[in-house]
This record gives sequence, C-alpha cells and structure tokens, in this order.
Amino acid sequence: MRPHPLHLLVIALAAVAACGKKETPKHTAAASAPPAPPRTAGPAEYTVIVKSLWTKRNFPLEYPNDARFSGLIGASHNARYAIFTVGRKPTRGLERLSEDGKHSPLNDEIQTAIDAGNALEMFETGNLKNFRDSMVTTVRVDPAHPFISIVTMIQPSPDWFAGASGVSLAENGGWVKRRTLTLVAYDAGADAGATYTSPDRPRNPTRPTTRATNRHFVVHGKVRPVATLTLVRTSP
Repeated sequence: MRPHPLHLLVIALAAVAACGKKETPKHTAAASAPPAPPRTAGPAEYTVIVKSLWTKRNFPLEYPNDARFSGLIGASHNARYAIFTVGRKPTRGLERLSEDGKHSPLNDEIQTAIDAGNALEMFETGNLKNFRDSMVTTVRVDPAHPFISIVTMIQPSPDWFAGASGVSLAENGGWVKRRTLTLVAYDAGADAGATYTSPDRPRNPTRPTTRATNRHFVVHGKVRPVATLTLVRTSP
C-alpha cells in the first residue's frame, strides 16, 4: 500500500521539530568562563645574609693577609634598574665601590632610582673581617619591585667585587620563603691590576664588567664562589 500524502507530511514535520530541539552541550558555561585572576602579593620583608667562602684554604694563590669584604650595599628594584650588568661598563658608583669599598656615589645612584620609582629601598652593612661572622641586614620588596641586587668589594683588590644582580623573590603570585645562592667574583672593568695588591692601573676608557676568571678565583679548572647569599622571608 502506498503511504497517504498526509502521513508523509506528518513525518516530515516531526523530523523538523526534532532537529530544532537539539540538546545543549553540557559544560558550555564553564568552558567559556574567564580564568580566575592571579593572586597579587602584598609587600614582604627579607633578612639578607652574606657569608664568606673566600678563605685561604679555598683560594690559596696569593691569599692576602688582610682579606676582608667591604660593607655590602644593595637595593630592591624593578626590571628597569640594575646596580651592575655583565657586559656593560660600570657606573661611577660601582667603580668606586669595587676600587675603594666606598658606598658613595653608588648610594646616590640608588637614591636616584628610588626617586624615579625604579627602586624601593636601599640597604647597607659594615665591612666583614672575621669570616666566622656574616653581613646581615633587611630589605623590603613589593609587587612593583620584586628584585634585589647587592655588591661588596673583595679587599684588597684592583676592582674585584662579589655580588648578585636582579634576583627575583616572586614565586607563583607570592614570595619565596627562602632562597640561597652562591656569589662569584667580578671584575668591574675599571682597573687593569692582575693581583690582589697591584698598584693602581686605571683603565681609560673603562671596560665592560665581567666574571673574574683569573687564576685567583679558578681552582682545578673551575670558578669557585667567594660567598653565599641567603634571603629569608620574615613577613608576612
């Protein structure tokens, strides 16, 4: 028997209605929801501890009898500021620090960065002669200034210093609890002296700052660190 045309029309209308009632896929709202905003850290305070590894046992070649570190100086800052950068010529402040152990005019350079909003806080200590002790101070960081940099002169020397540049304390939207790193020696590039007690041999013009890879700091073919830097969060 041939189907009646009316039956065919009913079947066609039912099919159209079924197509118009497609089930909405599950989880569509969740898939299109914006991701949760990252957590924003508030300010934090750290204790800064520098401990010497520069001993006669570790660095026997021509080790000076009056070995010491000048007082350290540093700052918390953003990515637009640096106390020193390998491959760049030293500022006048870094020259003076690395040659004489003086904090001025480096402290003025840091203050200028603070005034410009590129640094948050400067910190300093006295020098270190008894290597059983450490240089200890504190520094604040905040989300706009999450980096710290420090320098300290290796004394006596032509223009050698230890330091760290642009150490980030931010981690996963917050602040690291503790960070320890080793500090190697650097040649500021301002003096051509080759030994701890070389007479002044100023470079004119100055050269870019480099890692010190001379025989005094390379032992058994490897550059040895001269100090450790430990940063411990104390608040919040």
